Amino acid sequence: MKKFVFLITVVVLAYSCNQRTADSEIDRFINELMSQMSIQEKIGQLNLITPGADIPTGATVSTDVEEKIKNGQVGGIFGISGPPERIRQTQEMAVNDSRLGIPLLFGLDVIHGYKTVFPIPIGLSCSWDMELIEETARIAAREATADGINWNYSPMIDVSREPRWGRVAEGGGEDPYLNSEIARAMVRGYQQDDLASSYTMMSTAKHFALYGAPEGGRDYNTVDMSRTRMFNIYMPPFKAAIEEGVGCIMTAFNDVEGVPATGNRWLLTNILREKWDFDGFVISDYTSVNEMVDHGIGDLQAVSALALKAGLDMDMVGEAFLTTLEKSLEEGIIIEAYIDNACRNVLRAKYRLGLFDDPYRYIDETLPGKEILTAENLHAARDAAARSFVLLKNKGNILPLDKNQSIALIGPLAYEKSNMMGTWVVSADRQMSVPVLEGMKNVAGEEINIRYAKGANIHDDPDFAEKVNVFGPRIVIDERSPEVMLREAVGIASNADVIVAVIGEASEMSGESSSRSDISLPESQKKLVRALAGTGKPLVLVMMSGRPLTMEEEYELADAILFVWHPGIEAGNAIADVLYGYYNPSGKLTMSFPRNAGQIPVYYNHRSTGRPQEGDEFVKFRSNYLDVPNSPLFPFGYGLSYTTFDYTNLKLNKDVMKPDEEITLFVTVTNTGDLDGEEVVQLYIHDVIRTITQPVKKLKGFEKVFLKAGESKEISFTITVNDLAFYDNDVNFKAEPGEFIVFAGTSSDDVASVSFTLQEKWPDQ
Repeated sequence: MKKFVFLITVVVLAYSCNQRTADSEIDRFINELMSQMSIQEKIGQLNLITPGADIPTGATVSTDVEEKIKNGQVGGIFGISGPPERIRQTQEMAVNDSRLGIPLLFGLDVIHGYKTVFPIPIGLSCSWDMELIEETARIAAREATADGINWNYSPMIDVSREPRWGRVAEGGGEDPYLNSEIARAMVRGYQQDDLASSYTMMSTAKHFALYGAPEGGRDYNTVDMSRTRMFNIYMPPFKAAIEEGVGCIMTAFNDVEGVPATGNRWLLTNILREKWDFDGFVISDYTSVNEMVDHGIGDLQAVSALALKAGLDMDMVGEAFLTTLEKSLEEGIIIEAYIDNACRNVLRAKYRLGLFDDPYRYIDETLPGKEILTAENLHAARDAAARSFVLLKNKGNILPLDKNQSIALIGPLAYEKSNMMGTWVVSADRQMSVPVLEGMKNVAGEEINIRYAKGANIHDDPDFAEKVNVFGPRIVIDERSPEVMLREAVGIASNADVIVAVIGEASEMSGESSSRSDISLPESQKKLVRALAGTGKPLVLVMMSGRPLTMEEEYELADAILFVWHPGIEAGNAIADVLYGYYNPSGKLTMSFPRNAGQIPVYYNHRSTGRPQEGDEFVKFRSNYLDVPNSPLFPFGYGLSYTTFDYTNLKLNKDVMKPDEEITLFVTVTNTGDLDGEEVVQLYIHDVIRTITQPVKKLKGFEKVFLKAGESKEISFTITVNDLAFYDNDVNFKAEPGEFIVFAGTSSDDVASVSFTLQEKWPDQ
């Protein structure tokens, strides 16, 4: 029988009368301003510079900054932060000393908090709590704007299935749907509903596109994939951010289909502008225009012209636009309309931020004391951290701890501050972090019986430590020998009731330019875990990291494992809250943990093969390994609690769905344990028969629900035809009729299922 395909069209609603009026006013203002601008001043608006003396985020810094500002050769500055007086002085240069007085944008990487630092983004994503994530972004915006910053280079919404890549620390994991929801939440948090408010800041979605899939997990490396994979896995979060009104898009360092993203017209114009109607502005990543020369695309003049014609509006730090575009215009390589279009996009952003109305809108010397590091902000950071932790193992319910137990607190991350906040902390004081030892005393009381020993270095290799310590000491190699430290730790552990070992990565072992081919614990810490397990005492591992780790041995040796990522400024307090049961852990993994590096990439939403293997038992001539199961050590969506949950009564409200209808899934969740707790109920869908291969399941909904001990709640999910759709080889978004299986459960591999049929024809077709 002929199979009908339903193309799902995007309905674009007309702007309201008020919106049209506002747009007209912006256009009139910008037209008038641009009529007065010289070509040099227009190009100047496309130039983003950094003084480099304040916050290092790259290898290149700008020169002659003051002169360029006064000459109208700068559109924005980044890399400086408060106090507001510093930004006021710089803004006054632009407003008072340049010919046209066009105000500057002030940008900064506020990745997971400004001064109040929240857990790293992959940790926050494990909360599965969009209201919480939005609130962390809102607080970050209030703090940053109090210091004069009005533009943020966040969120990073690169989907990644590559834990060797260090920048997984900055993202939301392996799933496109969850990353899309996070993108929406963070854009809302930063921008709220009024971009011109002095408490909100323009958000930048990065990195467009495919940056999360570098070959070999090596940062900045090439990327190559089909368009079906692009649009089904890697593109959805960017589309979601645009739908949420994000003001800026940042390009990626990598190439896409052989053309660097920064100069890729198909990406920046055909997709962003024409297909998705993006009306903000596009900025390069740090010197990525210049880096197209090393891609082999041409000399600096050629790649600059390519990027401008592709749809890039602003050049970050490299000053390639500033130094070449006028020459390219004179030689006929580009036309002035390209420069005008880019300039218009930058000026529009400044208008929307309210800078033409008041260049000093974000500069109020009284605000830092009212908004930054408040008690409320610190409480929010502590709460966010606790909600991001994932309990991976709890044999014999060893956790939560009893205050009367004697504790041996061991490990290189147990009593130190520099690593608690994690990577990409450019504006905060790391020494304000609460270490774990201090947090445990704060929560359990100074009288608790707790003894501490470092036990091991994070890493014993000074050459490795030097690479990690670029931005300051993160790995400190003790003057004592590893053997002496280990003996001290074992001696303390042997006389305790419970061992709590705080181990893992230093903060800069993940993040940008921090890829690792081996994502296991360093051998120094492996030896420590083995020795502690050898005491026979109950062993709790508190593991910090910016990425999933391979940890099969540690999983076998430990009685309990709490994975806390890098928790932020309130690290020690939040960890103690969970260890002592003041908060019942509810985090769920947003990235699968491989058993070993040879499994990478391993992810839940894989496609089936023609020779699939059911389960982990080896079967010859099936898709598998001889030496390791196919399954990850911990799957996407996995996470334990101090209580238990049961799923029953899974049902649909009907068995057949028309394309213009909805169908509802119901499931009853019961807290079957003795403690109150939260559960993340997860919804997945599988298309049984389709014209191109589909994942074995795709996340399409989730809800975090609080249940008292013994309490039951019926949870419902509404499924529309959009939830059943996918991008085909021609990049058409469509749903195909037939059978669909719907799964609900506590993780991607622990679910129950029901099925329904999508009708073959639209009504009246």
